[in-house]
Amino acid sequence: MSADSVTTPPDATRPAAGSPSGTGPAGGGRHGRVPARRRELTTGFLLSRIAVLGVTAALLLFALPPLVSAGAWPAVAVVCVAAAIIAFLYLTRRFVPAKYLIPGTVFLLAFQVFPVLYTVSTAVTNFGDGHRGTKTEAVEAIERGSLRQVPGSPEYQLTAAIKDGELVFLLADAKTKRVSAGTAEGLTPVEGAKLGITGKVVQAPGYEVLTAPQAAARGKEISALTVPTEGGAIKANGLSRAVESKAELVYDASCDCVQGRGDRWTADASTGYFVNGRGEHLAQGWQVNVGLSNFTRVVTDPTISGHFAGVFAWNLSFALISVVSTFVLGMALALVLHHPRMRGTKVYRIVLILPYAMPAFAMLLIWRDMFNRDFGLINQLTGLDLNWLGDPLTAKAAVLLVNLWLGFPYMFLVTTGALQAIPRELTEAAGIDGASPWYAFRKVTLPLLLVALAPLLISSFAFNFNNFNAIQLTTNGGPFDVDNTQVGGTDLLITYTFRLAFGTGSAQFGFAAAISVFIFAIVAVLSAITFRMTRKQEEVYR
Repeated sequence: MSADSVTTPPDATRPAAGSPSGTGPAGGGRHGRVPARRRELTTGFLLSRIAVLGVTAALLLFALPPLVSAGAWPAVAVVCVAAAIIAFLYLTRRFVPAKYLIPGTVFLLAFQVFPVLYTVSTAVTNFGDGHRGTKTEAVEAIERGSLRQVPGSPEYQLTAAIKDGELVFLLADAKTKRVSAGTAEGLTPVEGAKLGITGKVVQAPGYEVLTAPQAAARGKEISALTVPTEGGAIKANGLSRAVESKAELVYDASCDCVQGRGDRWTADASTGYFVNGRGEHLAQGWQVNVGLSNFTRVVTDPTISGHFAGVFAWNLSFALISVVSTFVLGMALALVLHHPRMRGTKVYRIVLILPYAMPAFAMLLIWRDMFNRDFGLINQLTGLDLNWLGDPLTAKAAVLLVNLWLGFPYMFLVTTGALQAIPRELTEAAGIDGASPWYAFRKVTLPLLLVALAPLLISSFAFNFNNFNAIQLTTNGGPFDVDNTQVGGTDLLITYTFRLAFGTGSAQFGFAAAISVFIFAIVAVLSAITFRMTRKQEEVYR
């Protein structure tokens, strides 16, 4: 039979209708419609691009004006470059992996890397109360705080007014009757102002004079406004009178010092204070770089280092016991409800997760009252007369019990989920081979659970290592010895840090940041060691 005699059906060489390469409506070929699944992906990707570009544009419009007004040009450059890179990536069809990596990278930098770097940068400064601003701001604060009215200083009839939305003092000199406008920049003559019978301004071109009720409503702003003058300042004395005061302390740039009150305070760049010859300093200072002094203070200051080891030992014990106890209790309850013969599991699970649904800070306060010696519920129910929060041993037991009650529902939930992923055939096979339930749990179930839950257990350890609320709201770090109110029997490093940095009535942010870096390093090292151990276990059971 010749090749010419073979009859080929007309459609034999065409792809079947609906095939991936077909050109029909179901095909998605050059002239066909796009498949539904592909159309959904294209639409979803387009919407995600629009969302990312919209958020970027919104952040750009929100962040740029304050940065420009503050003159933070490096930050402006960083924001513009980042926005340009994001716009370039999402307006092109190329660099598909980067489109998915950029959002996660931005959040990682914003919420992880930047806080850590900012904490480290703060730790090498003296940032805190009295050291919050620049040297110029400190000089202004010192001079403004030393303003005193002196005999013969000018007095003015004060009228509050508004110009261009800003509060302005219209000041009529009591002797010359000349009117000036006072703002935070200084005095400006006002022409054409009309005075009333009392000497106050009743009308001034370009100014909206406030009535008495309107001025009273803005009393705080009027009291806060300071009009600088040569060698002094004008401040309101009530709502209708203003006086010019002179600064008792004046900065002299030639000696880089503050003079007045018969003394001189010279600027000390190492401490950020103006210091006199007797070693005394003015209350207002400025922020400077102090190097590693905050870190060395933790080690060398006996009032801090003397208690550091004891607090660290209890901190480590608290975190370990909390993780182990909550995991054991949560796992035990999850195993009970996982048993195939168990009935009413939904009801039990709802009841068991109730502590997890309650606001933790409220529950901690309730538990604190329950441990009260006189009217606490625990002593009333048990008939005991224990001062739970007054003895270090019972106070530690109390906070561990409270943390167990708050933490086991989380372990119960994650263990329940992990148990669903373990095939029942493994435990059934162990039973067929003659293994006891305990042996099967110890050799099969528990290792597989630990492999799945190891990262969660490590994160739980890190959380409990810095569990500020559990201690602060329950025991406030106490009980305290009579001769030592600086460190309590249940203090963690985080609560101890808080008391050292903020418990003296002033905030020492630089010092607090230094101790936070120590805590971060400790948690990081312990977490790295634990991750290394769990990785070896994963390799065994892989």
